[in-house]
Amino acid sequence: MKKIDKNLMIQEIKKLSYECAFNIDTKILDYLEKAKNTEVSPIGFRTLTKIIENDVLAKEKSIPICQDTGISIIFLEIGNGIIFDFDLEESINFAIKEAYIEYYLRKSVVKHPLDRINTLTNTPCIIHTKFVNSNTFKITLTIKGAGSENMSKLKMLTPADGKNGVINFVLETIEASGGNACPPIIVGVGLGGNFEKAALLSKEALLRDIDDRSSNPIDYELENEIFEKANKLGIGPMGFGGKNTVLAVKVNSFPCHIASLPVAVNIQCHASRTKSVIL
Repeated sequence: MKKIDKNLMIQEIKKLSYECAFNIDTKILDYLEKAKNTEVSPIGFRTLTKIIENDVLAKEKSIPICQDTGISIIFLEIGNGIIFDFDLEESINFAIKEAYIEYYLRKSVVKHPLDRINTLTNTPCIIHTKFVNSNTFKITLTIKGAGSENMSKLKMLTPADGKNGVINFVLETIEASGGNACPPIIVGVGLGGNFEKAALLSKEALLRDIDDRSSNPIDYELENEIFEKANKLGIGPMGFGGKNTVLAVKVNSFPCHIASLPVAVNIQCHASRTKSVIL
């Protein structure tokens, strides 16, 4: 058995918050450079140049990549040999609150969707928990801005809609998002399960490494086809036109009911602010 140290966990979550807000992943930066070097639109090229400059300056000067420092979403993988002697959810929220205060990050959470009163702590965060067969405790933090999240959609297709129905819905969602999601974007697709499972699958798809390709041949084919067709939409960097609308497409699938075909599309901005730590 392994007991998790509360104070260590809090400090690590604070570090993750800092890294997400200020330091773009080097692989994402490489993909943006590649997109810039292949962009045929002059304004698209200039836009990608400015995006990259912004991301580099954010890291050098410890300023947020984006003014929308997002809502914090935590994914926990808890090994069966892990024990806690403290309130896990309470401690995670404390860590997020401390990080957003200490690093002067914008607090973007309201107490109720209708009264719109700011909690002033960027909490409560959203926590997803999975139990795994290991002796480790993995914490993944993603901070998700409203620009991309608001462009995400879920639809209950019928089995008769098939592969083409899935592709068309994903492309319609990307096209409708235009420049609102700050393209070039990363697209997470959740396929199967049920209403809520599809949404979670699409969010989990965005946690995958940008180089990662699905090991499932059907999902792999979908990733390729959606990627190619999405980049022919002409939306381009920040919606100004061009060939680089999408950096990557990730499809996660799950078995579903014989009468259902749930599809969720979770759109992520080009910054893709996600970091992990294993305790």
